[in-house]
Amino acid sequence: MSVISEIRQELTNIKLKPFTKWTGGKRQLLPELLSNMPSNFNRYYEPFIGGGALFFELQWKKATINDFNKELIYTYTQIRDNVEELIQLLREHQTKNSKDYYLELRAIDRNQNWETYTELQKAARLLYMLRVNFNGLYRVNSKNQFNVPYGTYKNPKILDEELLLHVSNYLNENDVKILCGDFEKAVEDVQKGDFVYFDPPYAPVSETSSFTSYTHEGFGLEDQKRLYKKFVELDEKGVYVMISNSSVPFIHALYKDYKDNIKIVGANRMINSKANKRGKIDEVIITNYKTQS
Repeated sequence: MSVISEIRQELTNIKLKPFTKWTGGKRQLLPELLSNMPSNFNRYYEPFIGGGALFFELQWKKATINDFNKELIYTYTQIRDNVEELIQLLREHQTKNSKDYYLELRAIDRNQNWETYTELQKAARLLYMLRVNFNGLYRVNSKNQFNVPYGTYKNPKILDEELLLHVSNYLNENDVKILCGDFEKAVEDVQKGDFVYFDPPYAPVSETSSFTSYTHEGFGLEDQKRLYKKFVELDEKGVYVMISNSSVPFIHALYKDYKDNIKIVGANRMINSKANKRGKIDEVIITNYKTQS
């Protein structure tokens, strides 16, 4: 029995948290999300998994997670399947960490070396960069090339070995499907009594807003409309559905038929490049069912 296998046997009922920073992460909204969830449900679905704050808080035994971002999904699958090798690569990145090293690694998706990179290497690269870059931000250009500058952290925690082992254990010991694709395909097999939490890239709060797209394809207003249509379809099917988004007129108008189930909550957003434009903004939590909160 390997050391990892021995450790796995000891990892039960351990509280989990996201293993990486992710733009729009929901850790600060967990109390609101938890209080607005259905009291009982079958399988859990999260089609825009991101950092997975609610997913890891619940540690549901039957779950399906998905994201359109391939590199992000590589991190989940590699933590599940190759956690020992991933830890070793992160340890190497931690040893070599510097601004020059970061920029060299960041540039790999701009040359032919990228095609030879394995999913394991891509996962380790992403996890490293999100720990040391500006504000833990994920952002790519129109060519899907990572373009976030190096951060100013004095002692970033690049490797949290214990957390990765805990997450790997959870993913292996439970019925967790990990998908990569469009949100509609991720909920194709949802049944009555299941619970779906949608946390899409938010609708922009202004015409000049940025940081709302986390893939080079983006997620525009037509996608928001398509998501609303799926929300209604799932509602009619008897599925519990909850969605979070920005509190803007477009979203309120789109979900007007569910206006009695729209709750406005405040959240601190720290992703603006200008410090004086960061702070508390209104977001919405919308459900297709009545909650106790």
